[in-house]
Amino acid sequence: MTLVKVPFAPEPYPPGSSEILEDISQESSHGWTPLFQHKCSFPPEIFSQVMLNLIRNPNINSNHLFRADISLEQPFNENFQNDTTIPARVIQFRNYTLQKVMVRTMIPRNILKDKPLDQTCLFYANTTDTGEVQSLVIYLPHISSPHESPFYHPGVYGIAFQHIFNPETQDTTIAIHYAFFDSEPRTQKLERTAEHLLAALYKHGQGTAAGYVKKVHHDTIIPQATVQNAYARLKAKYAKTLIENWAEATDPEKHVFEDLNIAAFLIELWADTYKDTEFPGYVDIGCGNGLLVHILSEEGYKGWGFDARERKSWSVFGPKTREKLQELVLIPSILFSESNENETSGPDVHDGNFPKGTFIISNHADELTPWTPILANISQSPFMMIPCCSHALSGARCRAPPPKGSGGTPSAYASLVAWVAGLAEGCGWEVEKEWLRIPSTRNAALIGRRRKLNYEDVDVREFVDANGGATGWKENALKLVTGKAKNH
Repeated sequence: MTLVKVPFAPEPYPPGSSEILEDISQESSHGWTPLFQHKCSFPPEIFSQVMLNLIRNPNINSNHLFRADISLEQPFNENFQNDTTIPARVIQFRNYTLQKVMVRTMIPRNILKDKPLDQTCLFYANTTDTGEVQSLVIYLPHISSPHESPFYHPGVYGIAFQHIFNPETQDTTIAIHYAFFDSEPRTQKLERTAEHLLAALYKHGQGTAAGYVKKVHHDTIIPQATVQNAYARLKAKYAKTLIENWAEATDPEKHVFEDLNIAAFLIELWADTYKDTEFPGYVDIGCGNGLLVHILSEEGYKGWGFDARERKSWSVFGPKTREKLQELVLIPSILFSESNENETSGPDVHDGNFPKGTFIISNHADELTPWTPILANISQSPFMMIPCCSHALSGARCRAPPPKGSGGTPSAYASLVAWVAGLAEGCGWEVEKEWLRIPSTRNAALIGRRRKLNYEDVDVREFVDANGGATGWKENALKLVTGKAKNH
């Protein structure tokens, strides 16, 4: 099938157009009104693939939604069982064969404000006498009136997505239909929502047909629902107070929601990592505004954080958090000569040696990012780093080299992530990567929990020298004490 690029410009069905879909279910009396249609270039199998993805990920169509929990997914045949906790609503259409039944519960981001919505999703197919292949997907929200529908879902009885493909001419069309409630007829608002839904189908269908490969994959370490449930709990518990009492000059919502997300991920990561042993504690190096330490402290996790400069927030968080935050400059002990070990002494300097097993957090820690897996080696400790700005091991700003063998020109951030991941692997770590669902484009988390090499097999000093050396680190690190505060 030849892909033809067509800009999205849907053709509306005028009011009063004849119905195309005929619901033949005895218990249903709703008509299906065609609203928009559009030519496309993707075949039936891609239509089904895209619709399945949209069903599993309703957040694609609405940023008010977290996810969908699927409670039923069965082929519709003689063995179909509709005795689940949330029974499916099944309807039939003339000339169409029902093939698959799904039930999903859409979970909103703000569970205190918005309610979840159960919905049946039905897949149908039909091949006409002329060979035309017709595919149909129906959404039936489990509501009996438009007033029961949450604001993130149109107040209609049902939504139909139709795909029609002519194998002989290769002509292909997608369309969207609504089944309206009698008490909520066709409105411009509902039409706009329909156009948005059809646009999403068109965009993802065309992209898939063009060979689009997803660049990042979320939820590879901890399931999406697990982290999102933890985030929703933390958000409900802390967000309002934190935003209202924000002491920094930065955007409170961005930073609060970001660190609540990171805290949720860490909490669930630790639950998985330490399920059979005691949590060893953590240290947040380059902790910035201290918010992450505050959240983890409030949740009962032992640990502390430090940064080169105290932030206004530290005292706002209260004495319980304040005592866990220290103003320290990190100068790794391996940068001092063996003959003068006292160089690392002093209340304002930390030598980068932590109790064995301490979980090291490096959250947008800039100069400390490339040092994170090295410090983890020295202390024989696991770590998680979220790279932000690129710095060499000397502390000087630099642009990380592009990864070897990369096609095209990778972005500066992609190069940074690949470079620090390479440093971690060179230190003997098995690196796990997760793209966090946070309000930041700097959202790659690199995690080291398992080793590929024994610690003693890595000469840390030689490793640092082989990767550009650290000449100038002490001077650059001490400059941070008088520099401007970071925005994290």
